[in-house]
Amino acid sequence: MPNNNPYTPSTDVSWIPASLSEAHVAIWGIGLMGGSLAMALRGKTASLIGIDPDKGICSRAEELNLFDKTSSDPSKIIAEADFVILCAPLGKLPAVLEQIPQMHSGHAVVMDIGSTKNTLLPLMEQLPERFAPIGGHPMCGKEVRTLSNACVDLYRGASFALLPLSRTPQAAARLALHLVEAIGAHPIWLDPALHDRWVASISHLPYLAAIGLSAVTPLEAAPLVGPGYKSTTRLAGESIEMMIDILTNNRENVLVIFKEFQQRMQILEEALQAADFKTLENLFEEGSIQRDAIMEVFIKGGGS
Repeated sequence: MPNNNPYTPSTDVSWIPASLSEAHVAIWGIGLMGGSLAMALRGKTASLIGIDPDKGICSRAEELNLFDKTSSDPSKIIAEADFVILCAPLGKLPAVLEQIPQMHSGHAVVMDIGSTKNTLLPLMEQLPERFAPIGGHPMCGKEVRTLSNACVDLYRGASFALLPLSRTPQAAARLALHLVEAIGAHPIWLDPALHDRWVASISHLPYLAAIGLSAVTPLEAAPLVGPGYKSTTRLAGESIEMMIDILTNNRENVLVIFKEFQQRMQILEEALQAADFKTLENLFEEGSIQRDAIMEVFIKGGGS
């Protein structure tokens, strides 16, 4: 385990695979994230199992040879896994967590990759003792979240938050770390509450900003669209269902940073209204310096 991991529970569990190559991994949810994860893990595990309620998606996954076994009925194959990774939509995960103990009578490390943790991790905490839960969240993706958009290098170079619970054995945290390293991502150990505050700024507010800008841009301006507009509104193409789930779970944190953002925009508006270009210049410089500082820390930490 890395020295910067503050979570070192004293209890270990002998059934947890010592390495990823010894683990029988199940990926529950074969969309963009689950499909890309399967591509990145191919040949790096003892076996790879795919689960998705959509039979068509399972058939497509079989055509792509992503898994050793695939099924739309998790009860048929989930018990073969000792490492279960939940890649289903955030809103579906509570129901999935209820099903796992009913379908899996043995032991397993259970990791989610959902975007928020404040409601999900307490549910994982309630799993029977034979399960070792740990939270995870890769900071990567695309606007279109289907298997057809999956790619082997989606996770490479991305930050990947790891969020152990109070009951997470060190062996389970180590296995999760092996997973992150195997797919080329950069592990970051975080407290769940801090994670949710950070993603409100890094991920969720940018979506709202993109939606707002898209809504006020006149259609007749479309012929002049360039890289700036494309990059600043890219997130507006995210799944609405997914974003409603995220904002439902992280509403309070988003409201805090949203208010700060509104206050900053108001200051900019007042300076522009007053034609106070010196103040605008100072505000622009302040924002630019802050972004440079954030990106420098990110890159030094292994991001790309």
